[in-house]
Amino acid sequence: MTTSVCPFSKAARPDNASSAPKQADTTPSACPFSKAARSDDAKQGETTASAACPFSKSADASAPSKGCPEKEGRLSKEDSATVPAKCPFGYDSQTFKLGPFSCMLCQSLLFDSTRCVPCTHVFCKVCLARFKDCPLCGADIESIEADENLQKLVDQFIEGHARIKRSLVNSADKEDDNKKVIYADVSMERGSFLVQQAMRAFQAQNYESAKSRLAMCTEDIRDQLEREGNTPELCSQLGAVLGMLGDCSRAMGDSSSAVNHFEESIEFLMKLPMHDLEITHTLSVSLNKIGDVKYNDGDLQAARSYYIRALNVRRDAMKLHPNAPSQILDVAVSLAKVADIDRSLTNEDAAIDGFKEGMKLLDSLKLDSEDSAALEQRRLSVMEFLKKQVEKPEQSAETAL
Repeated sequence: MTTSVCPFSKAARPDNASSAPKQADTTPSACPFSKAARSDDAKQGETTASAACPFSKSADASAPSKGCPEKEGRLSKEDSATVPAKCPFGYDSQTFKLGPFSCMLCQSLLFDSTRCVPCTHVFCKVCLARFKDCPLCGADIESIEADENLQKLVDQFIEGHARIKRSLVNSADKEDDNKKVIYADVSMERGSFLVQQAMRAFQAQNYESAKSRLAMCTEDIRDQLEREGNTPELCSQLGAVLGMLGDCSRAMGDSSSAVNHFEESIEFLMKLPMHDLEITHTLSVSLNKIGDVKYNDGDLQAARSYYIRALNVRRDAMKLHPNAPSQILDVAVSLAKVADIDRSLTNEDAAIDGFKEGMKLLDSLKLDSEDSAALEQRRLSVMEFLKKQVEKPEQSAETAL
């Protein structure tokens, strides 16, 4: 399990943790905080909505921005100039291609660089562990050895990349001290760059690599919080990245760390105004994920308390946005989760009431032709589950939704 806000990308919130490594491509990378890129609820099946990127400078609590981290930090044409430079290693904010510091398997920057012997091809240690022959040339792998020198170069590249933004005043612009030149290849902010790499690693099940990049991102945001205070933008970013860290920990089997990350994510997201659909969705997903962990641990009462909290957040959001189909679907999913717990706790009457309330909501949901086919498919899937639970209970909501 793992979307995000865009935080994180499914941006979002996330991507199927079990998906196989993809072939290299040259298509532009999607915003890692877009819901389309996130894996927040791959197993929960939480409804996805159009997501604002929390790394966009234009993002605020009252109006979700449609910006992308790739454009963050750029100035307008009136007060800036952009030098059309390109990163020689291919890590350009406008396009993506595999560079010499990339693992050909997970398509992310190398982590625990490991060399095959005798062919000398290099991959992430975790990625290479799945193969007996070199996945690039097919040669037998007689042994493997760490490439510490290459890994140092990768770490130095991460430390320095996406940070070079300097003022440049020439003779013609000496009177305008605010005019800046921002190089195109480093226009992606460090946080967005790290999340992009983490998302690629997570999709390839290289969880250690993803966790390492996300941990660096959280450190950067915490440093900003110390300097600037709890601004909505920074709280949104940190809440999203912490949720993604929770996904990594859970995928690695560390449920305790996962709960801690989700709890901290909730703490920061609770500081934000709840009229933002993206924030309420991400908050409710984090609450549901803790409920799922408790459910799997057999603590049904604790699971129910978190599911109820998520349901209340979604009910409040539906009151503020009564015509938002995604909110109605979210509430129906939460009702199913709570009802499933009630059934497990032998409170059958409450369970049936919850399932029927969810069915009633979905029956009342009218989707316009403008709504995506995926939304209608999701509605039908949830409705089918609810009907089965009322007629003949067979499956838990935690696994089905």
